[in-house]
Amino acid sequence: MALDDVSVAFTAGQVHTILGENGSGKSTLVKLLTGVVEPNTGTVEVDGQPVRLRNPAQARGHGIATVFQEVLLAPERSVLDNIFLGYDGLWRRALPLARRAGIARATLARITRTALDLDRRGADLPLAQQQLVVLARALVRDPRILILDEATAALDFADRDVLFAAIRELVAGGRLVLFISHRMDEVQALSDRVTVLRSGRAIETLEGAEITPARLLALMIPEAHLKVHAHG
Repeated sequence: MALDDVSVAFTAGQVHTILGENGSGKSTLVKLLTGVVEPNTGTVEVDGQPVRLRNPAQARGHGIATVFQEVLLAPERSVLDNIFLGYDGLWRRALPLARRAGIARATLARITRTALDLDRRGADLPLAQQQLVVLARALVRDPRILILDEATAALDFADRDVLFAAIRELVAGGRLVLFISHRMDEVQALSDRVTVLRSGRAIETLEGAEITPARLLALMIPEAHLKVHAHG
């Protein structure tokens, strides 16, 4: 779904949720913000300045990290290697090897109570733990903007709650988290603002107490609230 004249302002220090049915334009918006596609018209601005995000590396250069629902890891590499995948430059290590295990364990401890073996192959982990590794890869970069695109779908409730606590710490520290989920309980529990997309358009942005399942559903699927009274 292409976006049609969508303008959304995101504010640091908030969890801003993007909500909409399949085909509403959520995936296109994420691709624009992560450098997977460029807009035909319009701009993406960071700190009030237009930026061109031609590829994911440029998005990372602006402090944007993204975790998708699809678990993207190197199956034959270790948990430790996966957490630091893409972390180094071409010619030099961004972080000494001796410090990596400690940082990896500390990062994982922010999002799960389960101790993961850093030497274990990614392919040998259950799906939920694979997703935790991908989340740790994003967090270890200390992103200014963290995009979670249905990234909680594989997690059990205990790890999801630990992750939510970590998200609240991030926004309390002035980071921006863009959250995409189809689960109303998650949206209501975590969001400071919610923008509803429908058919490629931004329908409305709700804040605080306005965010209720009934209001969100009415914006996503207006016809769901139609009532017909008939007598035959």
